[in-house]
Amino acid sequence: MIERYFKYLFCIVVVISTCCSCSNTREKLLVSGCGWKQVAILDKKTGEIEWSHPLNKGEDCNDVEITREGNILYAYTSGARMITRDQQTVWDFKAKKGEELFTATQLPSGHYMLAICGTPSRIIELDPQGHPVEEIEFDTSITGVHDQFRQIVKTPQNTYLIPLMGKGEVVEMTKEKEIINRVECGGNPFAIQILKNGNWLVSCGDAHNFVEIDPAGKQIVRKVGSDDLQNISLLFVAELVRYDNGNTLISNWNGHSKDKSQPLLVEVTPDNTVVWTLPLHQDIINISAVYSFKE
Repeated sequence: MIERYFKYLFCIVVVISTCCSCSNTREKLLVSGCGWKQVAILDKKTGEIEWSHPLNKGEDCNDVEITREGNILYAYTSGARMITRDQQTVWDFKAKKGEELFTATQLPSGHYMLAICGTPSRIIELDPQGHPVEEIEFDTSITGVHDQFRQIVKTPQNTYLIPLMGKGEVVEMTKEKEIINRVECGGNPFAIQILKNGNWLVSCGDAHNFVEIDPAGKQIVRKVGSDDLQNISLLFVAELVRYDNGNTLISNWNGHSKDKSQPLLVEVTPDNTVVWTLPLHQDIINISAVYSFKE
């Protein structure tokens, strides 16, 4: 009887502990931005910086994420680096002279994908230890290296979605470098996310908007710009996050604008209601890359 009592008491303690742990989970944002020499973790509710990592001289970051192992992965133009929370480097990949590396992401396989602007442009896959295992060279037909692309996505079908900044379009390319889809979106597209319904969520940079694209129909099914938002001006629309509830988190990068009064991050609902912003922050210059997670 006593043994059974302690067994049930133990179960109750575990349940209470689990519930408390869940209730204490908070949304955090891993952020960085071209022109800001930091990678940082913010508490979304308070807007306070909880962790930061300094970039080296000449490094600019336009892609950040938390890996499944809890490490920090980021691109820094001349390379890509993975570090631990205690600032230790796990691996550091260097781009070639004249290249610009803007995409660094972990794939479902545990490998990492890097995308590099250059002549030719390159997509490189690394193993979990950071060693190259596959490389694809391709031609964007965009002469200026800096105008080629920022964030590339690999699809479940093993194709690549490439927002071409200098052409205002998104292309889908196979590993054999065949373009199997091409959709105009306008502006200078920065980042792309594949939504649950198969549509593409694309940020359009200096067009000051983001769009949702039906790739099968090759058409824009939703466009959100400054005129659709109350008391908010969208500047250079950089990386986006689509939440499970349908809301969209917008990186509102101010590097091309004289207007430095706008929020650095903006969250909008499906009906374009602004429900959260990160206002100007004394320790943050701008944000072009954002990754949402909970802990």
